[in-house]
Amino acid sequence: MAEPMGFFTDVSVCIGCKACEVACKQWNQLPANNGGVVELTGNSYDNTGTLDGTTWRHVRFVEDFDDRSQGRWLMFSDVCKHCVHAGCLEVCPTGAIFRTEFDTVVIQADICNGCRACIPACPFDVIDINPVNNTAMKCTLCYDRMQAGMIPACAQACPTESIKFGPVAELREESEVRLAELQRQGVSDASIYGREDMLGGLNAFFLIIGPPEWYGLPKEPQLPSSRSLNGEGILGAISAVVAVVLGAISFRNLGPLRRKEAAERNQAHEENQSQVEGSV
Repeated sequence: MAEPMGFFTDVSVCIGCKACEVACKQWNQLPANNGGVVELTGNSYDNTGTLDGTTWRHVRFVEDFDDRSQGRWLMFSDVCKHCVHAGCLEVCPTGAIFRTEFDTVVIQADICNGCRACIPACPFDVIDINPVNNTAMKCTLCYDRMQAGMIPACAQACPTESIKFGPVAELREESEVRLAELQRQGVSDASIYGREDMLGGLNAFFLIIGPPEWYGLPKEPQLPSSRSLNGEGILGAISAVVAVVLGAISFRNLGPLRRKEAAERNQAHEENQSQVEGSV
């Protein structure tokens, strides 16, 4: 297997130009949303809104202006995290989702049946249905380009090198150096999102400023198998056990009832036979 490859995206140097969005759309031949006619969201300069089946890179604008004198405007280029432990891969029933030799996660549109099981399985709300082919789609980390020894389109287009592409091990070392640099400059709320303790590590991870919730990122993402152990999962499991027990009790009680009904039918049949024979 080749060396794991991924993205390190640094919020502190992103200028929100959306070159990554455009490059991704162009290379992957993704259609414009609503034919290119997009209503203004009113959410800063973010009119893309979210990642979906036709938007695989999304630049979010975060306005931190509680105190106008200390305000910050943060730009965050979001993408599929290519998790080491991937929920979408865990639930796919057709094998359409596979892990590549680069340790990235890719959906094969020609095998996907559009069942949508992967959509709620992703804790980052990355995957959605592409309305053109009605299959689940997301970032492939430009698998075709990587196979040809090329840099993914978004990283190639980024003018500030906010999006860095390379071996994950090297990117992690670089991210720690950058984090230490920012903290020395007084950016105390800078942090790395997606270290190895999160779903085995995110192969597309981030340096963020402020809490992850600002960027639409869950603080503690969970796999479907992990979520089954939370309150909802426990209640569901209890309900399932109760249903099985009640079914077993009903089945057990059904035997004597059916035997009684059969005996009554046999008795009625014998009485009818006796009456017929007596009339003859």
